[in-house]
Amino acid sequence: MAHASIEIPAKLRENIVTTGMRTTRCPAPAGNPAIIPALDAVRSNCHISDARHAGDYTLCVYLLKMREYFRWEQDIPYNAPLAHDELTDWLTRREALWDSLDDCAFENIPVNGNFRDPFDDAAINADLNRIGYVYSSGYGRNLKPVFFLGELDRQEQQDGYTLLVSGRELARDLAAPPAMSRNRTIFVRRESLRRMIWEKVEEWRWNRPDNAMKVALGFYDFEHAIEQSLDDMTDMALEGVILHEIGEVRAGDLLGAAWQDMLATIGHSKAEIMARAVRDHLADALSTLPCLLADPQPAPLHFYMANVSNMRKELFPGLVAAYQAWSDNGDSSRLERLAGRSLPHWQTLATDLLEIFETNKADCRQAIVSCIESRVFNG
Repeated sequence: MAHASIEIPAKLRENIVTTGMRTTRCPAPAGNPAIIPALDAVRSNCHISDARHAGDYTLCVYLLKMREYFRWEQDIPYNAPLAHDELTDWLTRREALWDSLDDCAFENIPVNGNFRDPFDDAAINADLNRIGYVYSSGYGRNLKPVFFLGELDRQEQQDGYTLLVSGRELARDLAAPPAMSRNRTIFVRRESLRRMIWEKVEEWRWNRPDNAMKVALGFYDFEHAIEQSLDDMTDMALEGVILHEIGEVRAGDLLGAAWQDMLATIGHSKAEIMARAVRDHLADALSTLPCLLADPQPAPLHFYMANVSNMRKELFPGLVAAYQAWSDNGDSSRLERLAGRSLPHWQTLATDLLEIFETNKADCRQAIVSCIESRVFNG
């Protein structure tokens, strides 16, 4: 674990005060002891993954993530100050724990008398969903293993895929993606989405730039009703997240298993970041953008644009220009035309990346980067 000594920057010390120790959230809801063995194993795997990958972050990003991880684990309200001494002690203890886990293997998950491979989501959920829980595992940015266990809020079967939406989270790691899809199952984590939105709110408040996030936040009263505004904004954002993951499933149907093989080969590189951005654009062209443009409410589209990464904007400058035109005059026709034209572009580009990978798997990173850079889409 790379960050062995922690000095919290002044920017992160704002509003931190000294308070007594807090009790961490309970291990499982009362009356459900059957979940505890699985919960213990998932938490262990979360720690092992963090021990291996916490050093992947820059120091600033690492400290921000740890700050919010501490807030989640201690169940501290978003607008409550954090205790400086308590936070520092927790960081020291957590890093010492991670240092002791560097060589540990992931644990199998005990469910219903069986020990399941931690990446066998289907088998684990076959038992857990019936008693009101949902589990997911997979690989995130830089191929970091991601594990999660929470309470199941919503389960649907639609158009050849399964949707599982969680509420309260009982186990998570430092990386807490609000959504992911695996094997035609879509996992959406409402609590992680709500926390991500709060982080976006805090980030915007630092400098209050005149951008898409400012417009999106303007539909809610974060100055006087933080919790209600967070709930309402999360409800709004949830459907957009689901739309993107539906697009991911459809993109997977088009690209096949070779895409994941490619990501595993080019991991920890600019090529991986750019390839993921291409697939995100493909998923949104397949699902997210057409549905958001059909929504009469403007907030979801503003929020969507507020969360398009800088890399994605670089690859799709036409989207930024078309959004600005719509934001200025309310005319969505340019965006609608662009969304339609972008689908064959991203699909063809993604297919070409797979061809580059298949031609030279051992040394394809620079060729992938060059290919993507040469295919910036203005529309």
